[in-house]
Amino acid sequence: MTSTAQPTVPEGRKAHPDHLGHVIFITAAAAMGGFLFGYDSSVINGAVEAIRSRYDVGSAVLAQVIAVALIGCAIGAATAGRIADRIGRIRVMQIASVLFTISAVGSALPFSLWDLAFWRIIGGFAIGMASVIGPAYIAEVSPSAYRGRLGSFQQAAIVVGIAISQLVNWGILNLADGNQRGTLAGLEAWQWMLGVMVVPAVLYGLLSFAIPESPRYLISVGKVSRAKEVLSEVEGKSVNLDTRVTEIQDAMRREHKSSFKDLLGSKMGFLPIVWVGIGLSVFQQLVGINVAFYYSSALWQSVGIDPSASFFYSFTTSIINIIGTVIAMVFVDRIGRRPLALIGSAGMAVSLALEAWAFSAKTAAGTLPHLEGTVALIAAHVFVLFFALSWGVVVWVFLGEMFPNKIRAAALGVAASAQWIANWAITASFPSLSDWNLSGTYIIYAVFALLSIPFVLKFVKETKGKALEEMG
Repeated sequence: MTSTAQPTVPEGRKAHPDHLGHVIFITAAAAMGGFLFGYDSSVINGAVEAIRSRYDVGSAVLAQVIAVALIGCAIGAATAGRIADRIGRIRVMQIASVLFTISAVGSALPFSLWDLAFWRIIGGFAIGMASVIGPAYIAEVSPSAYRGRLGSFQQAAIVVGIAISQLVNWGILNLADGNQRGTLAGLEAWQWMLGVMVVPAVLYGLLSFAIPESPRYLISVGKVSRAKEVLSEVEGKSVNLDTRVTEIQDAMRREHKSSFKDLLGSKMGFLPIVWVGIGLSVFQQLVGINVAFYYSSALWQSVGIDPSASFFYSFTTSIINIIGTVIAMVFVDRIGRRPLALIGSAGMAVSLALEAWAFSAKTAAGTLPHLEGTVALIAAHVFVLFFALSWGVVVWVFLGEMFPNKIRAAALGVAASAQWIANWAITASFPSLSDWNLSGTYIIYAVFALLSIPFVLKFVKETKGKALEEMG
């Protein structure tokens, strides 16, 4: 997809839309894709142990079923931009809505394990599409004066989606008397957990019919009159529409469509700045954050906590995730990206080390002593808090700002691919690693959190307050 950046509003011409409420509605509707991104990514948390029991599979096979969605994510993210340039942003949202719906129904009614894995891949494809099209569309319809705040809707929607999925899972589990395989209206509880996503998926599709196409796309396909109508809706009637159309057309003509060749250096394969972006993406995942969202219910049950309580702790962790994300949004432009990243790394390292210590006391019966159990629960919440207020938001800010204009799009694609691969590696390896040594697994995550500190200090430059044109 072509770059979403638009010309800066000239001095003296502030963008104050006449109908800001309408613009917020448009943004919120587009951000439903982010909500589904978060919801579909984490809803599997509630079904892990039930799937293991239903199909009588070991940790290695179970991990592949959980992680297989990430293959779809990578494909969806890689193709969504080009599809959007051909058929429009709204059509891509509608395709993603259909895929989310199909995935929810198929996952709720699988006839075998491989069948479930297939529907997980379809859902992953939708996640990948939503991860690209939401931010792009929001950037293209948002007035310049509000673009940063409206852009944050996507990340906020993701963390809310994670929290709501855990709340729904907890509610369904309680209806099934605490039994993940308990029967409700002919289906097991875990099937309802995966199937409920039909509701927000259909809502996303319906909302996509209520919002306008991106003016940038409309101009690219020659629908200038319609583009002016949309610009008038989102930027206000006082804006000179002919001037705005000319600005967008000029910006599109100036754009350089970066390719993979632009990223190559002479000695190390990629240019140094690309390696830094890859490093940020990989460290974000290697601290084990997705274990908290994919496996937390199963993790707590493995150390003796009953299913209902484990689901509740998964929900409270998601609330902490929201709080941390809000903190990051407040401070990322005040104290800078690097300080937040360093604070987060230190906090994650300490909390992960405490979790490793607590899990080392796991008894032969598979439980934790009271003190260690309390420390593990608190440390898990603290870990998510420090991740959310730092690396959860800061990495995406860095990736959007750190690359020179000439290579930004291609470099972002490589860094995002590295992130999906690292996500898959952690997701696929955790069940087997935890069977081997749960405490040792958390020591590994803590070491990666520690290593991220010298990485940031040595290689990552602050981007706060710098124009994108200054990045080199």
